[in-house]
Amino acid sequence: MKNYINILLALFIFASCEDMFEPEIENHLELESVYSNAEYAQGLLLNGYTRLPENSWSFSDVATDDAVSNDRTNNYRKIATGQWSSNNDPFSQWTNSRAAIQYLNLFLSISDSVNWAIDDDVRLMFNDRMKGEAYGLRALFMFHLLQSHAGWSESGELLGIPIVLEPETPESDFNLPRSTFEQCMEQLYSDVEMAEELLPLDFEDISSQSEVPAKYEGISIDNYNRVFGHYFRLRMTARIAKGIRVRAALLAASPAYTDGNNTTWEQAANYAGEVLELNGGVSGFASNGLNWYTRTSDITDQGSNPAEILWRADKSESNNLESDHFPPTLYGDGRLNPTQNLVDAFPMVNGYPISDASSEYDAANPYTNRDPRLAMFILINGSTAGTGGSTIFTSVDGGTDDGLNIKETSTRTGYYLRKLLRQDVNLNPNSTTTQEHYKPRIRYTEMYLAYAEAANEAWGPTGTGNYSFSAYDVIKAVRSRAGLGQSNGDAYLESVKADKEAMRQLIRNERRLELCFEGFRFWDLRRWETDLNASARGVSIKNETYEPISVENRVYDLYMYHGPIPYGEMLKFDALIQNKGW
Repeated sequence: MKNYINILLALFIFASCEDMFEPEIENHLELESVYSNAEYAQGLLLNGYTRLPENSWSFSDVATDDAVSNDRTNNYRKIATGQWSSNNDPFSQWTNSRAAIQYLNLFLSISDSVNWAIDDDVRLMFNDRMKGEAYGLRALFMFHLLQSHAGWSESGELLGIPIVLEPETPESDFNLPRSTFEQCMEQLYSDVEMAEELLPLDFEDISSQSEVPAKYEGISIDNYNRVFGHYFRLRMTARIAKGIRVRAALLAASPAYTDGNNTTWEQAANYAGEVLELNGGVSGFASNGLNWYTRTSDITDQGSNPAEILWRADKSESNNLESDHFPPTLYGDGRLNPTQNLVDAFPMVNGYPISDASSEYDAANPYTNRDPRLAMFILINGSTAGTGGSTIFTSVDGGTDDGLNIKETSTRTGYYLRKLLRQDVNLNPNSTTTQEHYKPRIRYTEMYLAYAEAANEAWGPTGTGNYSFSAYDVIKAVRSRAGLGQSNGDAYLESVKADKEAMRQLIRNERRLELCFEGFRFWDLRRWETDLNASARGVSIKNETYEPISVENRVYDLYMYHGPIPYGEMLKFDALIQNKGW
């Protein structure tokens, strides 16, 4: 037996020596492999999808007047309280989005030569489709880079990022100057146009030869569906590219950027109007869109969307959101705490702001007869939540860990997050469950609100421009869905529909409420150049009395309406110009 073991040991040693002197071929594909390996080539494109910021929730609301966090390590909490710098920037997209663009540029450089299919007609369609996806994704990453890093130089020029349209190699010149914001917008619009030209409006199966686009005349129904059919529904389409253009145009037309580029409110309104018209105009506004995050029965394995969703990521099963945000009595960490500032922004059910004399607001019963969205989006004192319908007491004397500042995972404001969370998740360690979730990348409500904002600025509250609907029409639909003004014909809306300034404030407030906790507030405050330093407030409830409290001051300087170029990039490349103030 000893001799047998020694022989095996010797064989193992000799085999190891052979590996040491003649290493096995590594499983690394060279770039040339993409031409014959379509899956490898497509992997370059799919890298763009995996880097989309829209794939996950940021909860950057913590950096605004809408929310605070009980997590001391939260990066948004840190920057909101004075720790934002060019080398500490949780909003940065410089690395992620520029890396995505590099992969997309690489894909575009090789796509025409990839053997996508044996049949020439099918190969052409695959090439068109995936190039269209790449152009659409490149436009979206440009938007994120502009939103995070565009800004004014000391010389008074609005700058964007270095525009790179070819894949970079070790021999490339990386020391490139920033293009102007206008040049970046022109490139973004160009990429959107390419995506529109190459992609179908939606990925759906066709059933007749007449539905085959003219440019693919003669191609069979089966082959067309093989490339452009329902199987690819979650990927970039011409409709999605149009939505990306709306986001970018709204940014460019806003006060913080308008003096440095040529995009106008009218153009932004027209881009948004096109998306709305394709969705049936105001009548296409989803009546059940408020609680889209609980309606997973609307989501099929075939990738279809409910009426509220223009583009989404795939669904998944988890309880991570609930674990982070449920109150302590439901075994959650209560991380995001909505502020009294946000609660006060919800009007009364009759449609009037709580500050208006006609609102009938009662400070002693502050949650009575309020906008139904308040209880839908925010856990207030006395709300029921969780699988068993537990009552959540946020009052100081409520007797549970859910009360104000009771423990590290308790609320700091007197409120907990309800929106986005599945109440049928159970976090009890003895009977933990998960539920299906999905992340919208673009909601139609965002598109409708973008139109309302741009149309009001371009044509006034009731002007329609090239369309049959106005800002007033959209806001009426938004508020009607929320259940406001049902008893009085929304008298408040009627009172402001002839006043552009008052309608502007109403539109901005509706945007704040409808899109709360979805990562819009920080960017909206900056592009509007409105106050970033409104202190976060809460409420202390004791003996059924409501005492306002100050929770967290905001510490922003004026130059922070535009984000920085990363400090490390400024050290490496002298051609870069930093944004003013950073």
